[in-house]
Amino acid sequence: MSSIPNDLKYTKDHEWVRVDGEVAVEGITDYAQTELSDVVYVELPKVGTKVKMNQKCGTIEAVKAVVDLFAAVSGEIHEVNESLSSAPETVNADPYGEGWMLSIKMDDESEVGKLMSAEDYGKKLKEAGH
Repeated sequence: MSSIPNDLKYTKDHEWVRVDGEVAVEGITDYAQTELSDVVYVELPKVGTKVKMNQKCGTIEAVKAVVDLFAAVSGEIHEVNESLSSAPETVNADPYGEGWMLSIKMDDESEVGKLMSAEDYGKKLKEAGH
């Protein structure tokens, strides 16, 4: 079973969120990076781009597949992890740390309440047979 940190929130699309005041830092879960295998390219939105919860905001390219990255919350892109352009494998090595993807200045902090807890995300993975 992949690791699921308790201090984060999760989406149905295997993104995680760490809330820091009005900013939500987002990346993909350990389960997602394991399923994708070797991440070779990450396309992220420009800082200042407006995003809506569950809307596509980027692309993750791996050896096995290309998948969309969805905004976990609505708001404005506050920061993107520039280091991923030259070292996308960081997503595989440290998905919950250095492999973070972007941060969003939230329009509505209550949206975080719609995300799954670590316990609920773990149950979702178990139900799906992972």
